[in-house]
Amino acid sequence: MSKEGTTSSTEKAAPKGDVKNEHKPNEKPAAEDAEALKEALCQEKAKAESYLANWQRAQADYINYKKRADQERGEATKFANALLIANLLPVVDDFERALSCTPDNLGGLSWVDGLRLIYRKMVAVLESQGLSEIKALGETFDPNLHEAALHGEGEVGKVVSVLQKGYKLNDKVIRPAVVMVGEGTKENPKNKQSSE
Repeated sequence: MSKEGTTSSTEKAAPKGDVKNEHKPNEKPAAEDAEALKEALCQEKAKAESYLANWQRAQADYINYKKRADQERGEATKFANALLIANLLPVVDDFERALSCTPDNLGGLSWVDGLRLIYRKMVAVLESQGLSEIKALGETFDPNLHEAALHGEGEVGKVVSVLQKGYKLNDKVIRPAVVMVGEGTKENPKNKQSSE
């Protein structure tokens, strides 16, 4: 075969002197490729920024969840014994009543001193767990801390008598103080008639 027979049909069709259009018909010029690449890069950057923002949001949500869970766990631990302590308060009340009614002639006996020690130890243990007594006598009546059982003679709106002590556990009221609230001084009917 001759040299002419080995050449491909595309080489025969293209004239040798035409150099202007050397790229294939499916190829785009270099400027169009650069624009397409820039646009694709911008799209990918937008996707990456979106992914980063979503990841940061998820990380912040997780950190907030962890803080909230730790706080709830701490509160649950703090108040886990609240029911037990509330059930022990009547025992403390009974100790106080028994010790306040002890006759003076029994005050020096060892078993009475032993009861006082047990009472003080029990109160100390409860206080170490966060129990504190609500101050009531002479204070302004506060429905969040006090429960009014009676109204009597005394300064209006002030607690004039404590019928049962109230307690807080870590600043949360577990038993309000049962109190008598003053409603003013009552005028004596004889004085009222004499002034008329």
